Amino acid sequence: MEEWFLNVIDQFLETFIFHGPKKKNMPLAVTHILLSVIIVDLYRDYITKHKRFFSLHTVFLAGFFGILPDIDIVFNMLGRIFDFTVPVVLGHGGITHTPFFAGLFLIPGYILWKKKRHKQAVYFFVGCFAILFHIMLDYFIGGGQYEGIMWLFPFTVQSWKLHLITYMNMPNIPEALDALILLAWLWHEEVKHKITDFI
Repeated sequence: MEEWFLNVIDQFLETFIFHGPKKKNMPLAVTHILLSVIIVDLYRDYITKHKRFFSLHTVFLAGFFGILPDIDIVFNMLGRIFDFTVPVVLGHGGITHTPFFAGLFLIPGYILWKKKRHKQAVYFFVGCFAILFHIMLDYFIGGGQYEGIMWLFPFTVQSWKLHLITYMNMPNIPEALDALILLAWLWHEEVKHKITDFI
């Protein structure tokens, strides 16, 4: 039992903390969460005319859905821990990193919208947006499958990528990106909402 527990801890650290034996040039989990939250929050503050549909719950869900495509990392970790092979389509950068997966959230959103349950429908629309945004980040910056994103899945498994961090040879940019995004957002929140009043 002790050996099994140590194996679980080792797999967790390798997967989530050290990003595998070889560090990859990809957006970190914090980047996916932060950017999804920030964009939905900015949309709520400056663009939408239906602010009642964009509560703090909606902003929170943007962060949750922004990291949801990386649930495939958990599948792979469980496969290593319990010694079973994860199907390729469920591997990192597989089906959860496709517009098809994001589009699945439009179905309940559309049904709820038609039933006049607009606030709940917006949760699913925001989920679709955040997943697509995650995929775009992985496409442009790096992440998912090394081969790229399967934009036309399930019609083809052909993948495309830009992976700009690799081409620009800037391996430390993901950590710097997290810090810069967080600082910029905190500055915005201070200017817009005077968050120091709550400290």
